[in-house]
Amino acid sequence: MPVTSDELSWFGRRFTAITDNIEQAIQGKHDTVELITICLLSAGHALIEDVPGVGKTLLAKSLARSIDCSFQRIQFTPDLLPSDVTGVSVWDREAQTFVFRPGPVFANVILGDEINRASPKTQAALLEAMEEQQVTVDGITHRLESPFIVIATQNPIEHEGTYPLPEAQLDRFMMRLTMGYPSREKEMEMLDAHGQRSSFSDLRPVVHAGDIITMTEVASRVHVADVVKSYLIDIAEATRNDPELLLGASPRATLFLQRAARTRAAVAGRDYVAPDDVKAMLEPVLNHRLILRPEAQMRGVTIAQVLDGIAQAVPVPGTRASV
Repeated sequence: MPVTSDELSWFGRRFTAITDNIEQAIQGKHDTVELITICLLSAGHALIEDVPGVGKTLLAKSLARSIDCSFQRIQFTPDLLPSDVTGVSVWDREAQTFVFRPGPVFANVILGDEINRASPKTQAALLEAMEEQQVTVDGITHRLESPFIVIATQNPIEHEGTYPLPEAQLDRFMMRLTMGYPSREKEMEMLDAHGQRSSFSDLRPVVHAGDIITMTEVASRVHVADVVKSYLIDIAEATRNDPELLLGASPRATLFLQRAARTRAAVAGRDYVAPDDVKAMLEPVLNHRLILRPEAQMRGVTIAQVLDGIAQAVPVPGTRASV
């Protein structure tokens, strides 16, 4: 069923309410706030990679508080076990049977803090939850509630005692985002706003879990013309054939790119995806999936430069007239 103008108007008001609310606690990061909200409404997961102290954890907590959903924080450490994430079956003496005790992954918003500090076995405990929204323990599958998003953080400059995420797990994150340092003016505002107490303490929910589910459904009905789908595939194939890249975009990446572009179109109040929506989502959706060849790295080539070149080289189709 095509999305209506009333639904898009309702969607836009709630999207703005969420981002405005988050920005009470996160100053000067409008683009990042919008992207993580788009990720949530596209039923994706986000990896926030940046230096310490720039607000990665605060962003995840502010998002959870803004949408009135259950929230769990998992502090990843080298001794964390998979059962510490998913849960464990324990013996109930009275019932004379095993009873499943859910782990912290059974929440709507999961903050995986410093995910690269945990062992690969524990990192992998999140794979089923992220891909299939379920957890299997002792052969029994337990469904996770909607909405469901994993927001993982990691520090890119600290390597001792860390376990880099493998490509298979990186590919399950719809977006990789960075926070970056605030501008001088925004840092001054932050000092004023957080001087005596955190603005996070004043955040209140502006939407409910049911609203997020409905918004995700509305975004999924935004129309994608065949020429735009071909454009998505052209971009994916360009990454796979690029001489600077050892690994290009997977089919999952193409699906994620389409979903993110649909949500961005809904945010803009359109019932169809334009090529500009696809271009805007290229960097956050593809930057962590592509691997440069060693010789390209030695020449100082970056993933951002490769993506920029692909965006310029791949022919852009017509927009509404090509539907």
